[in-house]
Amino acid sequence: MAFRNPIRGRIRCRGLRTAGAGGTSRLPTHPSAGSLPGRNVKRPQLFNNHLLHEQRPQVTHGRTSEPKEQQRFSRVAAPLQVYAPSREDTEVASSNDSAESSGDQYDIGSVAIDPSEDSASTSSSVSTTQILAPVKADMEAMNANLRSIVGGRHPLLVQAADQIFGAGGKKLRPAIVFLAARATCACTARTDLTQQHRRLAEIVEMIHTASLVHDDVLDESSVRRGAPTVNKKFGTKVAVLVGDFLFAQSSWFLAQLDNLEVIKLISQVIADFANGEISQQQKVFDSSITLDEYMDKNFYKTASLIAASCKSAAVFSGCSQDIKDSMFEYGRHLGLAFQIIDDILDFTQTAEQLGKPQGQDLASGNLTAPVLFALQSKCGSELLDLIDSEFVEEGDLQRAIDLVREGGGVAAAKQLACEEADKALASLSCLDESEAKQSMEGMVSYVLDRLY
Repeated sequence: MAFRNPIRGRIRCRGLRTAGAGGTSRLPTHPSAGSLPGRNVKRPQLFNNHLLHEQRPQVTHGRTSEPKEQQRFSRVAAPLQVYAPSREDTEVASSNDSAESSGDQYDIGSVAIDPSEDSASTSSSVSTTQILAPVKADMEAMNANLRSIVGGRHPLLVQAADQIFGAGGKKLRPAIVFLAARATCACTARTDLTQQHRRLAEIVEMIHTASLVHDDVLDESSVRRGAPTVNKKFGTKVAVLVGDFLFAQSSWFLAQLDNLEVIKLISQVIADFANGEISQQQKVFDSSITLDEYMDKNFYKTASLIAASCKSAAVFSGCSQDIKDSMFEYGRHLGLAFQIIDDILDFTQTAEQLGKPQGQDLASGNLTAPVLFALQSKCGSELLDLIDSEFVEEGDLQRAIDLVREGGGVAAAKQLACEEADKALASLSCLDESEAKQSMEGMVSYVLDRLY
């Protein structure tokens, strides 16, 4: 089973250089075994008018004492930098590990807007059925077990379990765990998954689901995936208890895996969730947020779990450090691409397609990549006024959504997502060919194809 190349297929990211002269790939190689994941990797950075290489500058937070008009200009035109946060995993960085990342920089003005690309559809050229075929039986067994874990311990939570585990989600995170497990097993001549692999997938889904339940409480969301949220259907108290129970149960199962490396990896994810949520709440309606900070938050809230779980799967497969680090990088860049695409869909899909109101993130003051890019455009001044007003007037939110699209924010964010997808694909070069590896490549294609 083969999937088309998701970067060089019909996905068109203008201004994105994915191949050099003669079709030679410009994709980065995976990190060496002695490097911490993400360190010394060139990352794309955005400046207004020129291409250059320089070290990542220090960012000063907070508002200045300049006149309002001067503040507005500096906040809209200030350089925004794109990078994926480095992760130290289970290792402690040495005292001489202080190299700052530098990267290719590109101009938002070079990103053209194609009306045909600006209207997303629900169809995808990559079938999840095809992608998940190698792990279909694994997923079915996990689904049955998850419901019994929650409902079996606390009958009061049976209905809540049906709600959260049966609300239409594709459960991509545990599927990625199973795919990474089977792909890395192929590298170590293992014939089947271990019980630790299977328990890891359950832990990952429980942690992810717990984070969604708590997010819905914090955001006071009433709909997710087209169905009422747990807090809407059962109340805030039950929702908080469900999230707490899932976090506690996943922590218990994690301890029973009896592998210190994996325990450290997954435990860090739970801390990252809290860090990401706190960072997001601190930046509500704050138009001074940089793309650095946005990518940090995306890593903590989305990519951290996928990266740590992919690496953990490689640990249980008995892989070398090189392969384990490459699996972390695959999950990290795939997770970042996934979140950027999610943020784009908030501006391009209807409420029916999203399963929630359009522009919900923007309405709640969560400024994402499309907004940050649009703030640099000719529409930036008007958009900034609307954000500062927190959309108090009727029609303000819809006008802001229109400005994000007109200002090229959606197109520039697509380009950024393609950059991350490129890096995810590059990280798979260390794996032997297998059906599971092909599905991991197909997963990258699926993430991008959600736009179309």
